[in-house]
Amino acid sequence: MTHLWIRAESRPNEQRTAILPEGVAQLIAQGMRVTVEESPHRVIPTADYAQAGAEIAAEGSWHDAPRDAIILGLKELPEADTPLPHRHIMFGHAYKGQESGQRLLRRFAAGGGTLYDLEYLEDAQGRRVAAFGYWAGYAGAAVSVLAYAAQATGGICPPVTTWASSEALLDDLRGALGTARPSALVIGALGRVGRGASALCAALELPVTGWDMAETAHGGPFPEVLEHDLFFNCILARPGCPVFVPASAPQMPRRLRVIGDIACDPQSDFSPVKVYDRETDWQSPVTRVFADPPLDVMAIDNLPSLLPLESAQDFAAQLLPHLKTLDDLDAGVWGRARVYYETHKPKEQP
Repeated sequence: MTHLWIRAESRPNEQRTAILPEGVAQLIAQGMRVTVEESPHRVIPTADYAQAGAEIAAEGSWHDAPRDAIILGLKELPEADTPLPHRHIMFGHAYKGQESGQRLLRRFAAGGGTLYDLEYLEDAQGRRVAAFGYWAGYAGAAVSVLAYAAQATGGICPPVTTWASSEALLDDLRGALGTARPSALVIGALGRVGRGASALCAALELPVTGWDMAETAHGGPFPEVLEHDLFFNCILARPGCPVFVPASAPQMPRRLRVIGDIACDPQSDFSPVKVYDRETDWQSPVTRVFADPPLDVMAIDNLPSLLPLESAQDFAAQLLPHLKTLDDLDAGVWGRARVYYETHKPKEQP
């Protein structure tokens, strides 16, 4: 019998979950055993999982779970050097040379476990089957709008926290904006992230210019970026990615006031936004890179967590059909994820 163990998230400000109680009920109905750890932070009460038929375990007890259990979580494991003997489904951020990712892979290699990275859960055509991108775009655009509104009163974006719903978020934004309707340019408008950013702008009735591959194929420069109040970068930094905001942009004549770097990869050599070099966070949502006229950059790396309920509902619905196939970890999306791990795991020393 396949045993799925849902661990509590340990990252601060993380209330999301990868599976809802109704999904747990469906897995149990098909013969799976499901254990859910208690969590005081999860957006779904633990009691709802118990009512769905899950066994309840103490928070953080996945360390002692049966060896054949499959551990499901979203974000990083607590920092440690202990070996990992289980099979883990999570966002590992381990395959792009990150030092933290290399440490994680060494822990798996030491314990004999396996990482099934959610970022690399792909169909036969190489498309991701479950992602938070839409809500990253939606929340990233929202925080950027708050930063624009703060500038109008001579301030800087205040700390942010979770919203109970997108409607509650929109109410706050409408109150902050008043009658202002800043224009926005969205790069990557046809992707998940870009669609989310565009949807937020549409809900606020902001004028939006949507660009994708056709509009950026000439490689730049892109003076149009500076002609909008808001700019949202929704594409990943990869070799050959054009520069949309050069380092000289703050000193140039511009209408641009806020950059929402939703893709958020400032340390990459291929980053298309060259005016900043570090991520922002909930306490300090923007970096002010120029004072007069102001130019702020929003680069929060866990944006969907700002809307934990809706983002969890969306992601869980995408992931559930694949969780139902966990009985065969060598096939389909799981088999392909295993290949990624085997390709990147540390090689055995002679």
